[in-house]
Amino acid sequence: MEKFKVTFYPDNKTIEVAKDTTILSAAISAGVYINSTCGGDGVCGRCKVIVKRGRVTTQPTGLLSAQEKENGVYLACLSMVHGDLEVEIPKGARLDFESEIKPEVEEVESVKPVLKEEDFGYLPLTQKLYLELPAPDLGDKVSDLERLYRQVQRALDAPVLRTNIANIRSLGELLRSADWKVTATLVKRSGSTEIIMIEPGDTSARNFGFAFDIGTTTISGQLVDLANGTILGTKAAYNKQASFGSDVISRIVYARQEQGLEKLHAAVTEGINGIIQELVEEHKIDLNEVSCVLCAGNTTMMHLLLRIDPTYLRKEPYIPTANFLPVSRAIEAGIKINPHGILSCAPGVASYVGGDVTSGVLACSLNRVKDLSILIDIGTNGEIVLGNDEFMVTCAASAGPAFEGSGVSCGMRSGKGAIQKVRIGPKGIDVKYEVIGAVKPRGICGSGYIDLIAEMLRAGVMDKAGKIKESENRRVRKGELGNEFVVAFKEESDSATDIVITDVDIDNLKRAKAAIYSAVAILVRHMDLDFNKIKTIFISGGFGTSLDIDSAIRIGLLPDLERKHFMFIGNSSLTGARQMILSHQARERAKDIASKMTYFELSAEPDYMDEYMAALFFPHTDLHKFPSIKN
Repeated sequence: MEKFKVTFYPDNKTIEVAKDTTILSAAISAGVYINSTCGGDGVCGRCKVIVKRGRVTTQPTGLLSAQEKENGVYLACLSMVHGDLEVEIPKGARLDFESEIKPEVEEVESVKPVLKEEDFGYLPLTQKLYLELPAPDLGDKVSDLERLYRQVQRALDAPVLRTNIANIRSLGELLRSADWKVTATLVKRSGSTEIIMIEPGDTSARNFGFAFDIGTTTISGQLVDLANGTILGTKAAYNKQASFGSDVISRIVYARQEQGLEKLHAAVTEGINGIIQELVEEHKIDLNEVSCVLCAGNTTMMHLLLRIDPTYLRKEPYIPTANFLPVSRAIEAGIKINPHGILSCAPGVASYVGGDVTSGVLACSLNRVKDLSILIDIGTNGEIVLGNDEFMVTCAASAGPAFEGSGVSCGMRSGKGAIQKVRIGPKGIDVKYEVIGAVKPRGICGSGYIDLIAEMLRAGVMDKAGKIKESENRRVRKGELGNEFVVAFKEESDSATDIVITDVDIDNLKRAKAAIYSAVAILVRHMDLDFNKIKTIFISGGFGTSLDIDSAIRIGLLPDLERKHFMFIGNSSLTGARQMILSHQARERAKDIASKMTYFELSAEPDYMDEYMAALFFPHTDLHKFPSIKN
């Protein structure tokens, strides 16, 4: 098979690939991340690269201008290697995984469950127990293993104990060399208590775990001291699976390719292990002292994390391989902690409602109060739960990644350099914005886009259909993607170009907000309720406290209710994961939540498409639904 070398700049990385390999695939193999929100289908136009030298063949596309073609610009996903290549990846085509992401510690800690965390009984996922065993003699001749079990059962309620053969093989020598003083690490699973690790001496004060939210776009993790329940640190990183597509459907399709599932798995574990390594180094913890990891995430993310084929998640009748996943060794999933350490996953509900939603319900205690509440998790997948202590019904809307900064021309995640708040003066001439980190802007995050659209509506820059109006305003101009509005000019930003919003961007955001609003509206209507019956709307996701409720209602993302009914709960998936890693009661409650939620399939609801189409205006075609905006 003929092979060629491909060198990528400015990374200066070279990879050898077979003839007819796409430039995008070559980049992934080289560890170079190119923006390809469509997963390589050639429809998003984000993977524009410049071939500086060498021969390629490419497929026809309308996403490149004549000028770009003349300048050697190609779509990486449609262009095949036919010789040694030198390829430059422009800034706009790069997935910037190294940029600082706002860790959202404040948002995570801002969750105020109806039931406080201390109401959960404290029993962490793994528990270290220091034991001083009586030495055997002629009057006490039980085996070493029975002796160990007996001492554990004297300290704990653990009627069924077990351990693995590897621990038994080394037990005799270990007990005697440690003078019968050892620490056992225990985990409850499958109705029994398992001893996963036995160490000499007293190590009970050094036991750590990680709680993770595995999002489609972002991975967030917390290091927890399991000896006392203290949160030691929080970090977030981009999910590098974005190289294979910005949404779960693209990734499910990619998983069917040769080595596709393995590549997706490796991408997510790389992010998890990176966060683990950074936090243990910062807090001077030995990796061997990390005994467990608990992950919450949507159903696709959990399948990919555990190398489970996700194919049937997207095929009718949309069945996951498993919703309740068994506790396993973390090393089996490629997570680098103590080799004996374990991995537990929050239970899911359905193909498109996963453990992140279960975790969110646990965090806000929606299932524990009589008043009707709604949980809206605004992310790449918009998940909604409606209910109280008597019932819970849930659905998922394919919102896409626009509100997470992907699929829009100047979008970025909520991190340093992101415009998160916008105010526009009369006629759209003066623009003021707030940037995370108080630095020059590099792009716009989800809350910034919501503010921006609301302000463009209010200032008359944009019509209700989402079209930027022709104007003499210097901020309004013709671009490659129709009209565009300049939020920040190049000279005032840390961007290679002006930071703009285009007609196409607005259309993507409009479809995302319509998907979420219509899903909420249909779910409420399906239960023969109306919004006036809802006591609280919990808002979860990466927006945190930066989301302006008035702006979200003005554009028709959220229902028009009194503002006191809305409560931000930040990353509730991570909060619930933390509760579960610290409490056996919380883990049992999460199982109960998942088993009691009823999944409602939006695609089977005849009125959903009508509601969705009606929501494709700002705020809605029926202004009676938005009285505060109408008035």
